[in-house]
Amino acid sequence: MTSKLFEPARAGALALHNRVVMAPLTRNRSPRNIPNDMNRTYYAERATAGLIISEGTGITATAQGYIDVPGLYSAGQLDGWRQVTDAVHSKGGKIVVQLWHTGRISHTSLQPDGMAPVSVSGIRANARTFVRDETGEGAFAEVSQPRALKVEEFPGIIADYCKAARAAVDSAGFDGVEVHVANGYLLDSFLREGINDRTDEYGGSIENRIRFPLEVVKAVAEAIGSDRVGVRISPVTPANDAHDKDPQPVFDAFVRSLAALDLAYIHIIEGSTGGDRNYSEADYPFDYKRLKQNYRDAGGKGAWMVNNGYTGAMAQEAVDSGYADLVAFGRPFVSNPDLVRRLKENAPLALWRDDKLYGGGAEGYLDYPALD
Repeated sequence: MTSKLFEPARAGALALHNRVVMAPLTRNRSPRNIPNDMNRTYYAERATAGLIISEGTGITATAQGYIDVPGLYSAGQLDGWRQVTDAVHSKGGKIVVQLWHTGRISHTSLQPDGMAPVSVSGIRANARTFVRDETGEGAFAEVSQPRALKVEEFPGIIADYCKAARAAVDSAGFDGVEVHVANGYLLDSFLREGINDRTDEYGGSIENRIRFPLEVVKAVAEAIGSDRVGVRISPVTPANDAHDKDPQPVFDAFVRSLAALDLAYIHIIEGSTGGDRNYSEADYPFDYKRLKQNYRDAGGKGAWMVNNGYTGAMAQEAVDSGYADLVAFGRPFVSNPDLVRRLKENAPLALWRDDKLYGGGAEGYLDYPALD
């Protein structure tokens, strides 16, 4: 019996050929933050995915946190992305862009005029980012001390998200956007009690902590249409020094609020990003079924996308059982451009090379062969 994993599905306005999603994967192969011919080939080779979610893409220069990652704020970047989306569409694929503001996960060398990165608070992360060293080569470095955003700056950041979303759809040719509210970056940091120490209307209570991420998502939905907007969350991941000892009520409340927006999908990283699926900083396991039920009970109709460490068999079970509508795969797509076919035929998967994940050229990026 053929699994529903390989059957068509809808995610808001997006009609998908199958339920296998290519997760966002930062690869640091866009010099000067502009998508290029290599990027176009890379994404086009993976267009058999039901949906491609692009690598994290900076909404402004101040949103950048790593070298050689693409943006959405210059004409060159939009033109570069247009070449990518046209190539994916020519292969019959669908692609959305992940809207990214790295917040405190950045470095002064990456910020305009060497300014401090902005964050929900002035708490420096125990984390590293990818910068250019004194020889011009890529190297990991400790993130810089951030400064806390002022409330009067919030409308400007919301406007940046909306401008990037409109540019993504109208100029760059994306089918939609994914708002990145995960992995300890700016919007996720508002949700985290271990990062958000604000005492104003954006800190303290759960209602206050979810306020700014909701404001951003609502504005983006109004800017381009809610049925072209997805949201990514990572309730328990410790990535980028994210901490919260009681995440369940925070994320239950967040998805209940998202339910009213009629979004295309909700994208959940289960466990520690790229690691233990059962990770929890709390003294209880996170209940992902309860999370989904909260979303559905509040009227949420968007596709439910799960992610992190799924095998082909696990993905088929998740979709066939009704646990999920879509399953996102990350690193398996790095080394298997024809991942959908391999999953369907139960063919062996090629392994990725860890030393070629970040930075560099075609090696470890375009040289993974398909089955044929």
